[in-house]
Amino acid sequence: MIFGNNSMAKKDGKRNLRGRAGRMQGGRGSGRASKGAVRLWGRHAVEAALKNPARQHIKMWGTHDAVEGLDGQLPQDFPLEYAGPGDLDRLISRDSPHQGLVLDCAPLEELHLSDVLSRDAARPLLILDQVTDPHNVGAILRSAAAFNAAAIITQDRHAPTEGGALAKSASGALEVVPWVRVVNLARALDEIAEAGYWRIGMAGEAEASFGDALPTGPIALVLGAEGEGMRQNIASHCDALARLPISNAMESLNVSNAAAIALYAIATRKPA
Repeated sequence: MIFGNNSMAKKDGKRNLRGRAGRMQGGRGSGRASKGAVRLWGRHAVEAALKNPARQHIKMWGTHDAVEGLDGQLPQDFPLEYAGPGDLDRLISRDSPHQGLVLDCAPLEELHLSDVLSRDAARPLLILDQVTDPHNVGAILRSAAAFNAAAIITQDRHAPTEGGALAKSASGALEVVPWVRVVNLARALDEIAEAGYWRIGMAGEAEASFGDALPTGPIALVLGAEGEGMRQNIASHCDALARLPISNAMESLNVSNAAAIALYAIATRKPA
C-alpha cells in the first residue's frame, strides 16, 4: 500500500545433550514446530513468550550463554535442551537470527471482536486489510505496543499466522497486543462503527491529510495490503480516507512505517 500523497498505494553453547539437533523436530531450516505448536526464536520474542501467562510452553532449545542470560526465568522442570548455534540454525527458517534461543509453545487463545470493543475506547484499533508480510505485521505490532493501541484486527485468511519471523519482527509485542481474527472484515468494520469508533482508511490518493481527518473520539485505523492497498469494499466501510503528506522526493511509505506515523499522530493529538 502507498500511503503518501503522490500515488496509489504501492560464545557458542555446548553440543546439545540429546544428540544432534539436525534430528530435532522440524528438520534443517524448516522453521516448523511440532504439530499444533508455534515455533518462536530470538531473545525478545522468546523472553516475552516465557513471561506471558497466557502461553503454554512446550519445549525450548538454547545455547548455554543464551539460557543463562534469561536470569532464572525458567522453572526448575522446564523442558530445555542445550544446543550449539549450528544446531539451532537447523530448527528455524533459513537466514533467521535466533540469538541462541528457540521455543515451541501453544498458539495464543483466540479472541473475539467483542473482547476488545468492550475495553478502553481511547486506545486506537488497527485494522489490516490483507497485509500478508509477517515482517510488516510484526513491525506494526511493535508500533501498536509502543503507542498503546488496543488491538490489531485482521481477516482469518489473507493474513500471516503466528510464527517465528513475525514474532521476531514484533520484538515481544505479539505477547502484549491483542490480535483479533475475523471472518468478514467489512462486517467487523460495521460493528466497530456501532461501538462508536471513527474509521479512517489510509490511502495515498485521498484528498484529506491524516492530521485534518483526525477526530477527537475513538479511532479505528484501517491499512491496506502492500502494493494493492485497501480493497474497494473495505474503503467504502471507512468514514474517511486520508493520506500522509510526504515529500515529492519519495513516492510511498511501507505499510508498517505508515502505521507507526499514524499511531504517533493519534497519540499526540490535542484534546478538543
